Amino acid sequence: MAKALTNTEFNFKGQKSVYHGKVRDVYTVGDDKLVMVATDRISAFDVVLPKGIPFKGQMLNQIAAKFLDATTDICPNWKLATPDPMVTVGVMCEGFPVEMIVRGYLCGSAWRAYKSGVREICGVKLPEGMRENQKFPEPIITPTTKAEIGEHDADISKEEILAQGLATPEEYALLEKYTLALFERGTEIAAKRGLILVDTKYEFGKHNGTIYLMDEIHTPDSSRYFYSEGYEEKFEKGEPQKQLSKEFVREWLMENGFQGKEGQQVPEMTDEIVESISNRYIELYENITGEKFEKEECDDINARIEQNVKNYLG
Repeated sequence: MAKALTNTEFNFKGQKSVYHGKVRDVYTVGDDKLVMVATDRISAFDVVLPKGIPFKGQMLNQIAAKFLDATTDICPNWKLATPDPMVTVGVMCEGFPVEMIVRGYLCGSAWRAYKSGVREICGVKLPEGMRENQKFPEPIITPTTKAEIGEHDADISKEEILAQGLATPEEYALLEKYTLALFERGTEIAAKRGLILVDTKYEFGKHNGTIYLMDEIHTPDSSRYFYSEGYEEKFEKGEPQKQLSKEFVREWLMENGFQGKEGQQVPEMTDEIVESISNRYIELYENITGEKFEKEECDDINARIEQNVKNYLG
């Protein structure tokens, strides 16, 4: 079994602080740089699962880097460099406390809510008579608040965001514009690879007064993809879509009685389960990038990252 990186404790030159998120460890260096380490931790239902997934961090970091580079004409983003397969260094931004979730199809948590009778999500009215995995007439934006560790993200409407002063009307208009343009670009790239970008989330922040795209983009942790081939047929028959996303992890957890609720136990993550999750991530990487995934196998991942970042920071 390949090694997985589940925790880091670096001390880079000029380091001021470190934030350990659900799956990323973010180091503040100097006054304006962030060193973001994509670990192999995996979370679902806002819970970090007990075992890491080998190569997951590398895959997420490399997919995000490719998409950040492929969208610089749409909006500025935080990335400066990727000195290690699992690390992105970027400019420090003051993040908006909301995540911009955009959905092209009715599935996942939105479908679960719809099935229970809900017809409005985050202030967006949904048409009657929709079916699971059906395409919306136009993509919809359903923001959530950004939760602290151990807390759940909560749906929030555009009106509530403005009323709470989480963004000005001008800022929110730009966030919406960027969100829809990025989703359109992601959809176009996915289509060339025989995939459908179903839904995704974006995070934005401000740097020197300018709004930047931050964090990851179009990765299987932040996005859901279907295969184009067979989509229509499966939809007509009401069959589950073949998808590449983290949803299969959530489904496995739900089948085993876990949805992150109090008193529930995470099912045992056997080596076979861990390897199968790793393989699904590799499958997505190769499909979405059109490139073979090159595993960066290493006896001491921490030492490699430390050296590579040190060399970059000089």
